[in-house]
Amino acid sequence: MKQVIYLFTWILLIQEYVWSFRFVQLTPMKSMKLSMSNNEEFDAFKPGHAVLQRNRYDEPWVPQRIRPRRNRKNEVIRSMVRENIVKPSDFIYPLFIHNDNYKQEISSMPNCFRHSLTTMLEEITEAVSFGIKSFVLFPKVPDHLKTSYAEESYNPNGIVPTAIKMIKDKFPDVLIVTDVALDPYSSMGHDGVVVNKEIVNDLSIMQLQKQAIMHARAGADIVAPSDMMDGRIGAIRDALDSEGYTSVSILAYTAKYASAYYGPFRDALDSHPGFGDKKSYQQDPANGKEALIEASLDVAEGADMLMVKPGLPYLDVIYRLKTHTNLPIAAYHVSGEYAMLKAAAKQGWLDEKKAVLETMMCFKRAGTDVILSYYAKQVAIWLAETGGYI
Repeated sequence: MKQVIYLFTWILLIQEYVWSFRFVQLTPMKSMKLSMSNNEEFDAFKPGHAVLQRNRYDEPWVPQRIRPRRNRKNEVIRSMVRENIVKPSDFIYPLFIHNDNYKQEISSMPNCFRHSLTTMLEEITEAVSFGIKSFVLFPKVPDHLKTSYAEESYNPNGIVPTAIKMIKDKFPDVLIVTDVALDPYSSMGHDGVVVNKEIVNDLSIMQLQKQAIMHARAGADIVAPSDMMDGRIGAIRDALDSEGYTSVSILAYTAKYASAYYGPFRDALDSHPGFGDKKSYQQDPANGKEALIEASLDVAEGADMLMVKPGLPYLDVIYRLKTHTNLPIAAYHVSGEYAMLKAAAKQGWLDEKKAVLETMMCFKRAGTDVILSYYAKQVAIWLAETGGYI
């Protein structure tokens, strides 16, 4: 028995010695390796350990046939293989209008104004000179004209029909888009009719039909329902067609999200919701596949173009819609996106021109055909400096 105990003890001692020997031997080697790597210059051609080869001129060479940088080596080649371009005709320029006889800067949107009908024409004149020929109108309506049923939205003598006629008289070839929604005219600030604090769907559609018809009669080329009521595209298409306006297009706000990026726009129109929010009809920002459902419905109901709003935070939705349908895709570069770029540029944190042009290119790359942006005129001016497109 004692012999077994002695034998077991010797085995433990030998094992401990072996482990201690390994620790003593390995630790200095590791330390020495670190010391060498910290002090010696790395040699990419070291015999036996070479990680690079040399070409026939004894220069460093990484053997590879495919080198994507060859198509980036100068501007001529870059412009030759560029997948997307941005040009003035890609834009729809949003204009805020009011019935006062002066233009008023919007504090949360630097260099954007509520235009009088006179200064609206002056702004369009300048924008057209730089190649912008499409405009969308957004009215600021006096509070005394706002009602729960938004009747002012289809007043034939209202500000939008009046503005359309003035523009068409002076610029017959300009494309006029109108916003079809009740919130600028609603005493409740919602995109539909409110009954017992509920935004009712079908009654709202009846009012939207009247509004769309009034815009078409005034000369609108495209009506753009932004309300997100179920079934409104088909109902507006039927209303337009029944009145003989089969050539008036519908730009559907297909994927309009209940976004935090709309604040400055609501400042401009004084159209903040009178209660609650718009989440019962605008889309949940967490949802992407839901946009495909809306797109399928809008296509089936007769939409001619589909819009995603906001734009930049929803590039993935733009791409989904582009691959889901053959209709043109529009993106709205909304007021909050505009205001952020302006604020960062004012602080000197961004080069405004470079950042804005990159943003517009991002829209095109994601699959956008049409861009609504408050930067439209400024981008057109910048593009004129670079040959008319980027």
